[in-house]
Amino acid sequence: MTHTGPLSGVRVLDLTAMVMGPYCTQIMADMGADVVKVEPPAGDNTRHISVGPEPGMAGVFVNVNRGKRSVVLDLRSDEGKDALRELVAGSDVFIHSMRAKAIARLGFGYADVAALNPSIVYTNCYGYGRKGRDADLTAYDDTIQAECGLPFVQQQLTGEVGYVGTIMADKIAGMTALYATMMALFHCERTGEGQEVEVAMFETMAAFMLVEHANGAMFDPPLGPAVYPRAVTANRRPYPTKDGYISALVYNDKQWSAFVGAVQPEWAGEHFATLAQRAARIDTVYAHLAETFLTRTTADWLELLRSLDIPAAPVRTLDELFDNPHLNDAGFFETVDTPHGPVRFPGVPTWFSRTPGRIAGPAPGLGAHTREVLDEIGKHGKDTASEGSGKK
Repeated sequence: MTHTGPLSGVRVLDLTAMVMGPYCTQIMADMGADVVKVEPPAGDNTRHISVGPEPGMAGVFVNVNRGKRSVVLDLRSDEGKDALRELVAGSDVFIHSMRAKAIARLGFGYADVAALNPSIVYTNCYGYGRKGRDADLTAYDDTIQAECGLPFVQQQLTGEVGYVGTIMADKIAGMTALYATMMALFHCERTGEGQEVEVAMFETMAAFMLVEHANGAMFDPPLGPAVYPRAVTANRRPYPTKDGYISALVYNDKQWSAFVGAVQPEWAGEHFATLAQRAARIDTVYAHLAETFLTRTTADWLELLRSLDIPAAPVRTLDELFDNPHLNDAGFFETVDTPHGPVRFPGVPTWFSRTPGRIAGPAPGLGAHTREVLDEIGKHGKDTASEGSGKK
């Protein structure tokens, strides 16, 4: 494992599971942090939810837990709790995704952890924030998508209520947990003060959805409904061409003028000349553009639009990302040798001139580092998991 990034020297005690928390801590690991993933004897459920080279090493788990060290602790036992307390004392960050009552029952609420390590940054990853009436509800990506209005805006766009085809709430909440934790860690670095951080999926996604969709509903009195019309107009979709599809956005006045001058569509009159005019008739504009894009091939349109500096892209499959010329030029994918064979990981999307991150290493087998980590805190490999934990 490598610990050379900007978080080198930071130890993260990771009690998260599924995707929100593990995605947050995966980025920390890629940025150089020593992430100790504490798992129950049965392991994180994501070990079993998709294909993998062997049981317990499913693709989703392998990706969001790469470069971490797995320690199996049975937190229902005194031995497991004692070991976790020892780990708390030497950690910079404590992050979990249990509900508030559950973590408190185990004896590891913020007050308990801060008593052991006052300077620790303690991050709660919740479904719903503790101040609201739904604080104790179970939450998953699908239910949070529903709560925050994503299926509603999909209905405006496609005519059907539907989820977005990615676990958006989990991943956005994970990135929010990352930046919130980093802000608290920055404050601690400057002042020595630890603190408690709370990141809730619902509040995170409500803020995310309302960036543009709050629109007229923000004002008092409201000037319109909470929706950004361009994003949900029925004709906003990739355009069919003679031989496929293309995504293109002829948006600002410079781009519009260049497009009209080069293509000369008959329908593009003065009533579409300005951005404000087009925004007021956006569905009509998209419908006309759809008719025009049918007249040439995808390759022809890409060549023309890119020559005019108009954003355009082909519609790709997910598999095509692994052979994308730009990503390959950038060295985006990184192949890591693992006990189960080579794994081609999606890489670190950020760049640092002095402290670059990189894939921190393979994902751990369940409990693979229990003995190693316990030796570091003087437990000398004492078994703190219940029998049958599967630790290695």
